[in-house]
Amino acid sequence: MTSDLPESGGTARNGAANEPPAPVAALSGASGAEIQAVMAAFARRRIAEGVRVIGVVEEADCGDGPCGGLFLRDLGDGRRISISQNLGRESTACNLDPGGLAEACGLVQAAIAAGADLVILSKFGKVEVDRHGLVEAFQDAIAADLPVVTAVAPALAAAWSAFAGPLSVTVAADADALDAWWAGQPRARAVAGRAPERAVAE
Repeated sequence: MTSDLPESGGTARNGAANEPPAPVAALSGASGAEIQAVMAAFARRRIAEGVRVIGVVEEADCGDGPCGGLFLRDLGDGRRISISQNLGRESTACNLDPGGLAEACGLVQAAIAAGADLVILSKFGKVEVDRHGLVEAFQDAIAADLPVVTAVAPALAAAWSAFAGPLSVTVAADADALDAWWAGQPRARAVAGRAPERAVAE
């Protein structure tokens, strides 16, 4: 199966038992909010290990009623980028803010260019299906041979498969499954190999 992502620079995967898992982990099996929390916690664990984690996770500001605002939290500097716009109480149109999504995508792309070990992208949603939103960040991450973690809703599984093809593997949205996927990534072993050098330098 072909994909819209560039070819990874890593070893081709043909299903052999000793090959690393696919470089893109697509989380499923939980609510959107739960998956975002799993990704945020995963990022914190990796950062504590010295992994250069970049990307964004989604956060919502909720009051007594429906969530009124969506944000993307930059995992690099902690800033929050609004990705929703107020269209009024009577509006039924999508309230995603293209400008906020473009800003977040640009920040991730710049961070990839600056150097990273792991990229977390909040989700592959309807905007990305239309090749907007964070889609260029997905493409840049794979072109840079970086592992990626994201979320994909069941309704978009077919569109995701057409986009990512064999570069993606479905991973349960829990800490153990995600940690196991990361442990099998060549980048994880490379990061572990850097640790003694940092200790000596200190």
